[in-house]
Amino acid sequence: MSKVATRFAPSPTGPLHIGGIRTALFNWLFSKNQNGLFHLRIEDTDKERSKEEYKIQIIQSLKWIGIRPDKDEYIQSTKIKKHIEIANKLLEKGFAYKCYCLEKEIEEEKKRAKQKKLPYIYNRKCRDLKIVPKDINPVTRFKSKIDGSSTLNDLVQGEVKIENMTIEDFIILRKDGTPTYNLTAAVDDHEMEITHIIRGDDHKMNTFKQMQIFQSMNWNLPTYVHIPLIHTSEGKKLSKRDKASTLEDYKKIGIMPDALRNYLLRLGWSFKDKEIFTLDESIEHFNIEGIGKSPSKLDMNRILSMNEHYIKNMNENDLYNYLKEFCEKYKTRTDSKGEKIKKSLNFLKNKAKTLEDIYNNAKYIIEDQIQISSDDSELLDDLSKKVLSNFLIEFEKLSIIKKENLEIIINSLVEKHKIKFKGAGQPLRIALTGSRYGPGIYDIILSLDKNEVVKRLKAIN
Repeated sequence: MSKVATRFAPSPTGPLHIGGIRTALFNWLFSKNQNGLFHLRIEDTDKERSKEEYKIQIIQSLKWIGIRPDKDEYIQSTKIKKHIEIANKLLEKGFAYKCYCLEKEIEEEKKRAKQKKLPYIYNRKCRDLKIVPKDINPVTRFKSKIDGSSTLNDLVQGEVKIENMTIEDFIILRKDGTPTYNLTAAVDDHEMEITHIIRGDDHKMNTFKQMQIFQSMNWNLPTYVHIPLIHTSEGKKLSKRDKASTLEDYKKIGIMPDALRNYLLRLGWSFKDKEIFTLDESIEHFNIEGIGKSPSKLDMNRILSMNEHYIKNMNENDLYNYLKEFCEKYKTRTDSKGEKIKKSLNFLKNKAKTLEDIYNNAKYIIEDQIQISSDDSELLDDLSKKVLSNFLIEFEKLSIIKKENLEIIINSLVEKHKIKFKGAGQPLRIALTGSRYGPGIYDIILSLDKNEVVKRLKAIN
């Protein structure tokens, strides 16, 4: 039995879609579970739309979430000679033919089909052409089966049967001699010795076309696995126009790679009632049998909950490194305040669902000048300012600053001014962080230098 080999085959024509990430993950996990190989194939034959920046983004995105191919990227555009060679063999064997139909004719056919509300299928006019027209540059079409039916034995969808007459004679070489998707995909899958093709179930018709190419060339068929698509929370197919459809949408709000990987693993796949999977556990337990047949809905609340779990349980040195990288890319550098933030992570991460939440909690440490909103400024009335002034007097007397000493000062202020704890804690939080919301007041004071606390309190009065 040949070694299991899977592939992920994106086109570098735009940012990587979250559905593509899940497809790559399922392919990678299955190959690792089976001690096989995972390949990344860049399908860049669309020269007008393919861009190097998107190719780099695809590779970096997979690396970010923990997916690495076992060999160098397979670049489809470097294999065109092989694609054309196979097209010519199909012509020689009678499984393909030259089509001389003008584009105008094809467009009229499509228009008539649309008027009748029927799917367009080429009428096979040139299939058995006796007289070859002159001065017309032809396309090459695959001669699809007309009689009978074809069956796809899919490991998720089960047995899928289709009438052969519904499969059109699809183009395999354009007028300029360049190959089309179904030819290149089939040839590359054969050349790469791919054993299992795991992809979205919107590719089922392509699979029937590619199977016919395999059969015509007497190649061994791969095993096909068509996974249901990801839908929005409203139940519509997720598209690149939707919010939260690309990896960047998640990275820029501070979703952790392990959390997103774990969420995507569970999106349409299950193992018993287990929810949290380490990378090793994902590889150990992943199987095709656990993939469901129904589309999965993207649930942002579930992603945030998963992310909160990873933030809460992650080693704080690792968490700080992720936070630092996030701030450098999307916010501001934290180098000069790094040690203070690292020491304060145990409370800055409290209830944080994203790295952005931690950043917002830490802004009072990161920024030298805090900004108090007009709403929060209104809360600093005369009594609040008197409380702050009294606190400052006692605070400056302290030689050792620890929670017990701070509690004594605040309790005395509560008693002196006949206020509740909030009456002291809230103005202190506003004065020191710029907001009534945030970490506990003792944590805030202990995370700042004494001089910084004094400076901020004096700025209020």
